[in-house]
Amino acid sequence: MAATEPRDEFVFPDVFNDPDRDAFLYGTFPEGFIWSSATASYQIEGAWDEDGKGLCNWDVFSHAKGNVKNGDTGDVACDSYHKYKEDVALMKAMGLKYYRFSISWPRVLPDGTLNNVNEAGIAYYNNLIDELHRNDITPMVTLFHWDTPQTLEDQGGWDNVDIIDRFNDYAEICFQRFGDRVPLWITFNEPWIVSVKGYGLGEFAPGIKEIGTKVYRVSHNIIKAHAKAWHTYDDKYRKVQCGKVGITLNGDFFEPFDRTKKAHVYAAETFLQFCFGWFAHPIFVNGDYPEVMKTKIASKSKSQGLESSRLPEFSEAEKAYVKGTSDFFGLNAYTTQYATDSQDASSHPPSYWNDADVKTWQDDKWPKAGSIWLSVVPWGLRRLLNWVHDQYHVPIYITENGVSTSDVYELDDQPRQKFYRAYINEVLKAIKLDGVDVRGYTAWSLLDNFEWASGYSERFGLHYVDFNDPARPRTAKKSARLYSQIVKDNGFVKK
Repeated sequence: MAATEPRDEFVFPDVFNDPDRDAFLYGTFPEGFIWSSATASYQIEGAWDEDGKGLCNWDVFSHAKGNVKNGDTGDVACDSYHKYKEDVALMKAMGLKYYRFSISWPRVLPDGTLNNVNEAGIAYYNNLIDELHRNDITPMVTLFHWDTPQTLEDQGGWDNVDIIDRFNDYAEICFQRFGDRVPLWITFNEPWIVSVKGYGLGEFAPGIKEIGTKVYRVSHNIIKAHAKAWHTYDDKYRKVQCGKVGITLNGDFFEPFDRTKKAHVYAAETFLQFCFGWFAHPIFVNGDYPEVMKTKIASKSKSQGLESSRLPEFSEAEKAYVKGTSDFFGLNAYTTQYATDSQDASSHPPSYWNDADVKTWQDDKWPKAGSIWLSVVPWGLRRLLNWVHDQYHVPIYITENGVSTSDVYELDDQPRQKFYRAYINEVLKAIKLDGVDVRGYTAWSLLDNFEWASGYSERFGLHYVDFNDPARPRTAKKSARLYSQIVKDNGFVKK
């Protein structure tokens, strides 16, 4: 059938016009499907040193010259610490029934430990949660969205095994104080980013560059910290609070450049395992890392003259403890890359990037966003949802999906409107046509905010925030109206 036949509708007709893959599907999502938007504490709250909050790693990182574009910081950000009621009103106006936000660990425990519990910080989150419930919005709470208490960072951060118990203490006080009103908990947001960008490349806080070694130790501790917090909830709070605890993992979909070549298919699968499987395989499958990771890293380590693999090992007891410690798969997905096998992946110096023996890149023809890493590839999301479903067999919540534009005052944000229409439609296809168990969709982000090392130069928000105005006014973009209509219709209804 020709792509130009009138019955086919495409969101990006000039680029993605395969009738079998890209044709628009009208229909509605299952009853009870969760529609949400998301933020993160350091990106929106501001009030970095108010009411007893302790320093976090991003306070220190952003204040150091040269780490963040234009010298931007999260000191004020969207000032949501003072304007949370206004933010809740924005969600209410959009018809959202869920809100994913994160708690700042050092706002609750300023030095990261139970030695100093900050009641003012706890009061802030109690007030936010209560305000959400007053507006019929259910909280979906992330415990860790990258803002480690600096006191713990000074002691080695996620490379220090002691942080496992400290995180569990923090998680438990959140379960105690907020759990009666929070049905969905996420322990960690995107541990891959924490490990690779924070402790490997040094592009994010804490700015450490040990890409071949520390990344694996950090991830090992994060997985064990996640499992311990899950068990704490399961043992002490689940029966009374009846909530669910999961983890959110991020990554691109890796598409074999040529699906007729086994080497390309193997390469794509390998990097999916090095990205998602690194964390998901221990948690959802068997308590251990994917075999391809264990084999490749051990082989590279041996060729580097090391006596043992750079990838740590779980004991049999740890495997049993870690396996099955997530009630759902939280998925943050934005883009897609091609993958082929790499013939020149050197073993020296040791590097996570070379361990997989895979080359990845993006097609120049794919639409570009305001972030250099983000190409718009809607069909990749459907394929990724199918991959996660086939690998892990658990309910999936899309906990982030969105697109950036450059720092301009643009309320008629056509690129974002097209992005949401196309990507959400791919979610519908995954559910309706493929039988994937997707329970919810979360748009990133409710507000323009501090975009980490890019500062305020990239905007993901459904609402424009004027960062030059001390009042930080919010203005709805047309994408907010579009998303609101999708939520109202619970999908796509032909008008």
